[in-house]
Amino acid sequence: MVGEDGPVTGNSPPPPENVVVDLRDVHKGFGPKTILKGVNLAVERGTSAVVLGGSGTGKSVLTKHVVGLLQPDKGEVWVLGERLDLMTPEQRDRKRTRLGYLFQGGALFDSMTVYENMRFFLDRLTTLRRDEKDDLIMESLEDVNLPQTRDQYPAELSGGQKKRIGLARTLILRPDIILYDEPTTGLDPVSVRVVSELIVQLRDTRGISSIAITHDLLAAEIITDKAHFLHDGVIAASGTLDEVRRSDHPVLQEFFQGTEAYGQA
Repeated sequence: MVGEDGPVTGNSPPPPENVVVDLRDVHKGFGPKTILKGVNLAVERGTSAVVLGGSGTGKSVLTKHVVGLLQPDKGEVWVLGERLDLMTPEQRDRKRTRLGYLFQGGALFDSMTVYENMRFFLDRLTTLRRDEKDDLIMESLEDVNLPQTRDQYPAELSGGQKKRIGLARTLILRPDIILYDEPTTGLDPVSVRVVSELIVQLRDTRGISSIAITHDLLAAEIITDKAHFLHDGVIAASGTLDEVRRSDHPVLQEFFQGTEAYGQA
């Protein structure tokens, strides 16, 4: 581990420069239950990775390691060229300013307007002037095509708009990587497509790398550069979505057939 001003790498060789997230043999358990049993997953810069799997398989546990909310019992967590699992809390906090996390429900404060929600983190994490904050807020709202919602409250927004405002708030600190926790859950098919295409747009125009957890095959079809299927604590299959779908892994086939049937119901 290197000092305060140098990169935190430990004794292991870092991943290639084009790899922004690299999980190496990550294990994690809670009490007697082991959730992750040796996860290996790499995400290249400017690409969208999707993590698929049944409920309770550890998808959220996996992403919480990427943002440093959980520490592995064993293994290495590399993020933007450094070992997150070896960092001090202060070092992790600094690294997190380069990461964004879009929660399932958008996680907006009900008692605040969209503008106030957007300013919340700017007030706490930056020393920008008021006019600079206002410019960033409007730029981020325009990124998600919702500048007109500036003075509205969350209760006045549709489900899809809340997701997009949550994404705008995530964008405001200009992250290198965004993690999406079920970004289209509860949305109608039109909103699913709008949100999914927005994720792709941010990848293509901003070069933002992303990891998305989703059960939504329509969203996965739009978002995915590389899919990873998590089962029994390990990545059981990786590849393009079509490659993963064609896998003869019985649980994976059951997952796709069940998800497709659910989508047609």
